[in-house]
Formats: sequence, C-alpha cells, structure tokens
Amino acid sequence: MATDIFLLNISGQDKPGLTSGLTSVLAQYGAKVLDIGQANIHDTLSLGILFEIASGEESSAVQKDLLFKAYELGIKAKFKPITHEDYEKWVNLQGKDRYIITILGEKLAAEQISEVTKVISEKNLNIDSIKRLTGRISLVKTEDYPRASIQLSIRGKIDDKSDFTSKMMEISRELDVDIAFQEDNIFRRNRRLVCFDMDSTLIQTEVIDELAELAGVGEEVKAITESAMQGEIDFNESFKRRMNLLKGLKEDVLQEVAERLPITKGARRLIDTLHNYGFKTAILSGGFTYFGHYLQKKLDIDYVYANQLEIKDGALTGGYIGEIVDGNKKAEYLKEIAEKESIDIGQTIAVGDGANDLQMLNLAGLGIAFHAKPKVKDNAQSSISSIGLDGVLYLLGYHDRHIDLLE
Repeated sequence: MATDIFLLNISGQDKPGLTSGLTSVLAQYGAKVLDIGQANIHDTLSLGILFEIASGEESSAVQKDLLFKAYELGIKAKFKPITHEDYEKWVNLQGKDRYIITILGEKLAAEQISEVTKVISEKNLNIDSIKRLTGRISLVKTEDYPRASIQLSIRGKIDDKSDFTSKMMEISRELDVDIAFQEDNIFRRNRRLVCFDMDSTLIQTEVIDELAELAGVGEEVKAITESAMQGEIDFNESFKRRMNLLKGLKEDVLQEVAERLPITKGARRLIDTLHNYGFKTAILSGGFTYFGHYLQKKLDIDYVYANQLEIKDGALTGGYIGEIVDGNKKAEYLKEIAEKESIDIGQTIAVGDGANDLQMLNLAGLGIAFHAKPKVKDNAQSSISSIGLDGVLYLLGYHDRHIDLLE
C-alpha cells in the first residue's frame, strides 16, 4: 500500500489538550507516528509530529481535519511532505556517534552560543536538541548566586576530537564561558562515584598555607605550594620542604583552622544531591587527613585519603606517617574505591585544580578541572571556572528542578 509521510509543525500559545486533540485526529485515520517532539519557551508551544498515512483520500482528509482542529485550538499548523528516501536517510543517522556539549556561565550571551554552534556546524554535526538546565532568570530581582546552563545533544562523526576540543577551549578562554564536551554513552548516564581534591577545590584555601601563616613561614610555604600546583616542581619534594617548615607548630592550632575552613560555593548543594541520587563520594587530597576527616563529618563524605601529620608532644614534628599522597596515589585510590564499590572506571568523576590532580582527572570517566591552574585546565577533559562546584550537576545533565526537588 502506498503511503505519504508528513511533518506537522504546530506553534502557538500552550494550553492543556493540544497534543491529545491533534493525535486523536491522526488516530481516526490510522496514522502511524514516526517521531514526535515538543518544546515550550515562555508559554509558547513548538510541537512537531512526523507521521505516515495511506496515500489518496485519507492523506488529503487528515490534513484538512488537522487544520480545522488547529483552528479550533487557536494554534498554527504547517505541513511539510517528506519523501521516503529522505526519511530513510534520517533514520540511518541513528547509528552516528552522539555527544553532549554543556555550556555554563553566570549568564549566557548570544555570542557565546553562536560561537559554539558555529564550530558544530563547521564540523558537519547535527544538533538534535537544546535543553536549558538552570531555572529562569529574573530581570528585576538580583540573584545571590547567578548561574546559567544549557545542554546541546549533537550527532555525527568527529574525525579529530582534539581539534574540536581545542576550538571549544579557545571559545571558553576568549568569551569567559565554560564548555564541557562528553561522549553520550551509557557511562555518562550512569556515573556513580565522584572524587574531590580538597584544597582549593572542596574548600577555598590551601590548608598548608594557613598553617604556615600561623607558624610564621607563610610566604616561603606559599611560594612552594604555588610552584607545585603549577607543575613547576615535583609534588613530593615540595611536600617534604613545606612539612619541614611547619616543625614545632602546636597541635591545638589544627582545630582552629578546621573550624574556619571556607567551604566552596555550591559544594553542599552538590554533595547532598549526589547522595540523594545514590552516588559515592571521596576526598583524595595531597593535604592532611585531620582536615579531610573534619570535612567528611561536615559534608557526609564516604571516603577520605590524604597525608597524615606526625605529631609528638602536642606539636608537629615536620614529618608525616605513611606514603605521600601525590598525583599517582590519588589515581590509585580512585581506582581502588571504584573496585571496592564494583563501579566501572567509566562511571567515575574526578574534580581538582592542581597539577597533582591530572592523573586522576585523566583516569576518571569524566575529569573536571575546577577553577584550575592553566596547565591543568588545558589538559583536562572538562573545566568549570565560572560558577561553583554544583556546576558538576549540570555536566551530569541534571536540571535545577531535579536538584531543588530534594532541597
């Protein structure tokens, strides 16, 4: 039996019963729905229905009845005939690779979206959908914590992923926006473990620098810390040199520092949401277990791996107990926790800011450089520099309504 294929496009004021009314007309003629999609922007509906129907009288009649139903509902209807050849070409695109691009910022401008989509077009990729992940922004009320995010689902073959990523990073730097690029695979939709660096990631300070200030060696230790985070000197060597400078610092100072640790914006929102959705969390830090365990209790973290200070007679000896937790150890611990929890490495996320985080960022299924040093940002899979730690949730595809529902 010969059939016709039509794309019905509906636009107008959204109201209850639109989809029901239109599909009931199609049902009367035994039409087969091949695809359907709907979006609403500012209470304005955009609905598309791709359907197949027997050629001849029924084909003409269903169009007439749909136009009449649209008139009754106060909406506009347009028809576009689709050839069977074009339909099959469209169907065959289903086997193409799929990717997710997430754009993040305090506010998103047309220029930022334009430049991102220009690269997508130049690479002959197709945008399947665009979805806003953050709530609507008031133009009257000032937001305490402004943030905006949209997610683009794209499809096609990317021959040179490094070139594609490089172009996105260039846009990110020039237009002050975060752009994350991920493969849309089963692991992306089933992440289960998130591992955080502590200093300058989960908290907005470097604890060892805080301790150094109290020990009177602040400038010396800060210089070594910065050089290590930039990757200019070996982490283990820098750690030993800094520890030696802390020799003699009284133990009771540790509690004072712990109690005033500045938690990073968005951290509690992120971790509470992760736990509510069944994620495991871990701190993997080149800092100290004393502060890691303090944060573990405060934020309800599942695992903590960090360096243990050596304390004798109520004061720091300048030494440490056990192996130094450097970049290699962080990656090892990430793998160890994943194996213990029976989680595939592709289902893991690592978040960090320093050069000693790169191994775990590159090992994890998703590595996120958070307000990171240039070297780290340039070598990580994704980065967040414009908003707080809860930006991780948008990279996972969560909408604000999924998060706020739990608060």
